[in-house]
Amino acid sequence: MDEPEDISSEIVAEKPKDRFLPISILIAAVIVSGAVVFSALYRPALAPTAGGPAVPDNSGTPPVASTAEAMKIGSRDEVIGSPSAHVTIIEYGDYQCPFCTKFFTETQSLIVKNYVNTGKAKMVFRNFAFLGPESVAAAAAAECAFDQKKMWAYHDALYQSKVDDEANGGSENDGSLNRALFLNIAKKVGINVPVFTSCIDSNKYAGLVAQEKADAAAVGINSTPSFFINGTPVQGAQPYGQFQTVIDAALKG
Repeated sequence: MDEPEDISSEIVAEKPKDRFLPISILIAAVIVSGAVVFSALYRPALAPTAGGPAVPDNSGTPPVASTAEAMKIGSRDEVIGSPSAHVTIIEYGDYQCPFCTKFFTETQSLIVKNYVNTGKAKMVFRNFAFLGPESVAAAAAAECAFDQKKMWAYHDALYQSKVDDEANGGSENDGSLNRALFLNIAKKVGINVPVFTSCIDSNKYAGLVAQEKADAAAVGINSTPSFFINGTPVQGAQPYGQFQTVIDAALKG
């Protein structure tokens, strides 16, 4: 009968440096797994591209049931445009997201001019506040503005303030989205300031903002800006021409 191979002499003869190899492999594995976890938790919007499809990665397309759920207009959705418009554009954004400010400055006004103001489309903005405490505070302030039917005016002013901050070298959670700014914007857009102040100071909508984030994740949102146009997902601050292509196709559908 064959005897088991005796490897004791090989173990004894093993060089000291070889004993460190499993440890180094383990450390490398921990580093790699940490990087994977980080990338899963923080996924900024895809960089804009000059061409290509309006949906850059079809593998991430939400299931039909989730898409249908996302397209439902809720009681906390402030709509701009005709309620009967054939096309509905849902945007999920974060007020600190640099790609959201890019969409705001380069594309939103063209969509509003050519589709919303002409009665062809309506737009809804929803919070996906995932970039930190200032994102949450800004989203909650916008919800307070919603109570006075000023959400879209407040939304535009918030994004413009972030555009200005970025132009001066600002970044995420740099202190620019603060209480003083929120109150100043409220005055500019014609909001009842005492009522608005009470709303933000009571942290009235912190829970709602958290729920909006969870609801967005449930329909497949994991970066900003992200859009559904009559159910078709569009991810990132794509050039206006790509939005135009999707919207025109929806108008024909």
